Amino acid sequence: MPTPASVFPRLEPRLGSVSKPIQYVGGELNSTVKEWDCGASATGEGETVRWALMYPDAYEVGLPNQGVQILYEVLNERDWIIAERTYAVWPDMEQVLRTGDEHGPIPQFTVDAHRPVRAFDIFGLSFSTELGYTNMLNALDLAQIPLHAADRGEEDPIVLAGGHAAFNPEPIADFLDAAVLGDGEEVVLAISEVVREWKAEGRPGGRDELLRRLAVSGGVYVPRFYDVTYAADGSIEAIVPNRPGIPFRVAKHTLMDLDAWPYPRKPLVPLAETVHERFSVEIFRGCTRGCRFCQAGMITRPVRERSIETIGEMVENGIRKSGFEEVGLLSLSSADHTEIGEVAKGLADRYEGSNVSLSLPSTRVDAFNITLANEFSRNGRRSGLTFAPEGGSERMRKVINKMVTEEDLIRTVATAYSHGWRQVKLYFMVGLPTETDEDVLQVAELAKKVIAKGREVSGRNDIRCTVSIGGFVPKPHTPFQWAAQLDHETTDERLKRLRDTVREDKKFGRAIGFRYHDGKPGAIEGLLSRGDRRVGKVIEEVWRDGGRFDGWSEHFSYERWVAASERALAGTGVDLAWYTTRERGYEEVLPWDHLDSGLDKDWLWADWEDALAVADGADIEVEDCRWTPCYDCGVCPEMGTEIQIGPTGRELLPLSVV
Repeated sequence: MPTPASVFPRLEPRLGSVSKPIQYVGGELNSTVKEWDCGASATGEGETVRWALMYPDAYEVGLPNQGVQILYEVLNERDWIIAERTYAVWPDMEQVLRTGDEHGPIPQFTVDAHRPVRAFDIFGLSFSTELGYTNMLNALDLAQIPLHAADRGEEDPIVLAGGHAAFNPEPIADFLDAAVLGDGEEVVLAISEVVREWKAEGRPGGRDELLRRLAVSGGVYVPRFYDVTYAADGSIEAIVPNRPGIPFRVAKHTLMDLDAWPYPRKPLVPLAETVHERFSVEIFRGCTRGCRFCQAGMITRPVRERSIETIGEMVENGIRKSGFEEVGLLSLSSADHTEIGEVAKGLADRYEGSNVSLSLPSTRVDAFNITLANEFSRNGRRSGLTFAPEGGSERMRKVINKMVTEEDLIRTVATAYSHGWRQVKLYFMVGLPTETDEDVLQVAELAKKVIAKGREVSGRNDIRCTVSIGGFVPKPHTPFQWAAQLDHETTDERLKRLRDTVREDKKFGRAIGFRYHDGKPGAIEGLLSRGDRRVGKVIEEVWRDGGRFDGWSEHFSYERWVAASERALAGTGVDLAWYTTRERGYEEVLPWDHLDSGLDKDWLWADWEDALAVADGADIEVEDCRWTPCYDCGVCPEMGTEIQIGPTGRELLPLSVV
């Protein structure tokens, strides 16, 4: 294939007409630009495999995304693979690209070498939220790649989806050639090997044969090789392979030795301001706390910890290679690392007196301790603390298996306020299964008790508590995948009552901040998260009607989604409410039943029934299997994996005296 021309000479004269033009320029520290035929030049022969990686949101959100950064680096370390990045362009740049110049429209391009996305072998998109689907369609159209997989020819790239939203890719199945479930580090290299071999053989059988080779491995899902049939009531009757050799179920990928994959080694340093200005180290993957609403915890099992030495090496290397002064130690529940105390002390010792600050994301109430908090603020940067009780009442916390009592929370915040913290943020959800108005109003009571305790133990009145509320959206591969979603009208009414209850209190109202979103975006997220292939027509209608950046409140239009749903689903016997506010039964075939996260469906159903029993007063708690015998969720035997946790007994020694 001839080297595609860079579009930058066509783009550069127009950069002055768009906002934040720096986001389209590329050239970030630690970015990579390789020769188009690097595979041949590296070995004297052989094929080059070319990836265009996209996080389908704006540069400021997409560049810090660790998943894309890791894959970008893993792929580019191979001398026969090119990986470049592209992001969703803002409407002003979209207009520039569509208007083009005397040569015609300017295609969607990579920011590394400004090559057209359509010239690559694979167009890989990483979805952490379903609200990025319209941005994917826009990128395909701007790249001049046919929207529908069935319409693509031999010159078009394979469009591949990954990320958490890919655990139910059915709503975008018409637009995808393939999808991958789970960890990407190893599978992207395996896919690259298949593509390389197919190209070296002269591309036998065209893209259909390439997709067949990927599908028969059992680790890549190719929607076109599966037929979906529907029953008279609109539900799915069956999802079955439509050709020999295609597996009935496609399994997720699990990376078992995180120490062997200490990425990113060379973190990208943005040129424009981004949502996170820090270097992030993932200290472990997976969570077995068993929160019934949490898709991330369910689909990333089992727990796999990084060793204390690897964490220390990654932090030191990342600071040196990037110049970032803040380091975030990330995971689904970072304080649960078996050696988090040793990690915190070792890093605090190493960087004491420097400009380096350490941070933990949202901390579990029952995992917080003041020694840990003091280590992370030793360099004098003391930010607010964030905890996530999730449910306002004790009853709701038991229903969702978030085993945190009111006493736990009050004791934790008392410790924080008494040691000098002035600000605490509490995160809750509204719309959880079996929830009542009273459960939601308990959030206000809990916040008042937090303020009262803070004033008592600190002797000060400048104590603050911010209450942040999110709407619950049922997700695939969780015990709540069968639950009815609360309609947006009821969600908004409960939020209004809660807000009014907080504001009316003269003693505490001014000390409590209140942040929430209305229920409408959550309703659409619910449609997309549990939708089937019929929802693809809704997404396309929304995009054709101007839908872009649906994850941004200023761009989201609920009315546009409702109108598109009515048009696209007419005559199907199903509608928006059918996908969202309807409870499912055990016998119903779910759109993702042929996609294997390792979780046993009977176990998930039993846990759903346990949640309903708890709501009626039963005393049932699912323990964390890190510390108890296995409770049979199915992941370890199904996936051939096991929990990997410390302690190792090793110490993190300072690399140098600061």
